[in-house]
Amino acid sequence: MTVTKTCGQALVEILENYGVDTIFGIPGVHTIELYRGLENANLKHITPRHEQGAGFMADGYARVSAKPGVCFIITGPGMTNIVTAMGQALQDSVPMLVISSVNRTHQLGMGEGRLHELPNQHGLTSQVCRFSHTLLSADNLPKVLAQAFSVFSSQRPGPVHIEIPLDVLAADASHVETSAWPLPQPPAPHPQAVTEAAALLNSARRPLMVLGGGAKQAGKAAAALAEKLSMPVVNTCNAKGVMAATHPLWTGSTPSHPAVRKEMEQSADVVLVVGSELAETDYDFFFLGDVAMQGKVIRVDIDAAQLLRNHRADVAVYAEASLALDAIAEQVDAVSPENGFQRVTELKEALADLNKPQYQAFFNVIDEVLGDCVIVGDSTQPAYYAQAYYETKAPGRYFHSTTGYGTLGYAFPAAIGAAIAASELPVIGLTGDGGGQFSLNEIITAAENQLPVIYVVWNNSGHGEIRRFMDDAKVQREGVNITPPDYTALAESMGCLAFNAASLEQFANALRAAVEAGKTTLINVNEAGLDAGYAF
Repeated sequence: MTVTKTCGQALVEILENYGVDTIFGIPGVHTIELYRGLENANLKHITPRHEQGAGFMADGYARVSAKPGVCFIITGPGMTNIVTAMGQALQDSVPMLVISSVNRTHQLGMGEGRLHELPNQHGLTSQVCRFSHTLLSADNLPKVLAQAFSVFSSQRPGPVHIEIPLDVLAADASHVETSAWPLPQPPAPHPQAVTEAAALLNSARRPLMVLGGGAKQAGKAAAALAEKLSMPVVNTCNAKGVMAATHPLWTGSTPSHPAVRKEMEQSADVVLVVGSELAETDYDFFFLGDVAMQGKVIRVDIDAAQLLRNHRADVAVYAEASLALDAIAEQVDAVSPENGFQRVTELKEALADLNKPQYQAFFNVIDEVLGDCVIVGDSTQPAYYAQAYYETKAPGRYFHSTTGYGTLGYAFPAAIGAAIAASELPVIGLTGDGGGQFSLNEIITAAENQLPVIYVVWNNSGHGEIRRFMDDAKVQREGVNITPPDYTALAESMGCLAFNAASLEQFANALRAAVEAGKTTLINVNEAGLDAGYAF
């Protein structure tokens, strides 16, 4: 029998019809049939140097484009390598589609020592995904992919994994319909929940709004409701840019700061939490303990289960953020604005003690030279500062790995995905010299694809943050004074521009040179030269 279209080819067609334009993957003998479909497809393929890098690239792409990042991964080591990136995406609710091979159908679970064999690959990946499926028939391919994309369109997003046995990948799919299915829309709020939320807000004297990553598409609705109630607004790191930093009701900073915590826990009589887990990484950066709000709490979330975690809500609104906020705004009464503006002023005065001029000067240079740009951060000192104080012009302009899973090695590959999604904007990958060593191999991926990513390495010769924690705990330093490589020499060997910067002036000049050259650039920043020290 002649096969005119394999399951792998049909899969690529379906992906195109759902609007996918980029694939991140490393070809292997077990994914050949996936790649057969790429020959005639209008898809860009990016080849990372490690499967974890593929996952982080897809993550960065998704955060900037608001579309799912898609990966082609081999069974076995490919999947174990990408699991960490999937864990990061799960924690931060990033839409990611991972399509992998798996051993032939009759070999599954047999433990016969086949190439790349895992006893239960599905069981492994199910712990880091919203939805995981083993495709056993090409006939079910359209249905399974529709289920995957429904996760991205109508509920709390995150990674989805579909594994396809080798024999199914090569099976005849000539008869399979490859058009995209109509997808469900996100949930609208229940009228009773809206009425109860509006009643609480109408009775409030000191309401406060907290925006999380689930509110990234709800900026207009959030501003309208805040203005109507003269309600100060606090954003988490994942909600940067949702409320314009110039807005008179925007408080700035981080909900982890003691002054903001006090406002949330003691001063506000009604707290409206939109699209936020109320989790440790956003609210307890200083290890003050879980958030314990004394006033009434309204929670809005697209994930019904999340409404029951971390803090009990007095009113739980299960809905997409903008739909919920628009509905609530229709039922609340406008109030005089003076009260809210005064509270914002007082909060900003209390927050001033967190500001570190040396770090602010560093980010001021970036703003002055690059203007509107995307900064992708790793777990490094200036990224911790940015979590609190750096503000963006729009959502998706700043994000880092410390707000969820907290992985090192994130920034180098994630910046590549961001640069593909936002080709019109400068993109910075900001990492420490320790974290950079987890994924410095991906620098060449950026250069190979002629992406003008600017990599900034914050170099303090080791794991500076952990050094501080060891010192504070009076634990002898061990394993933290690691030797960094010669980053500039490495970057140059990969075909990149490279600079050392021991002052803000040198840093600014290097940024200008990178912009002028329009090619992948690495800037090695000497922390001691900037007199920065620790962020907090």
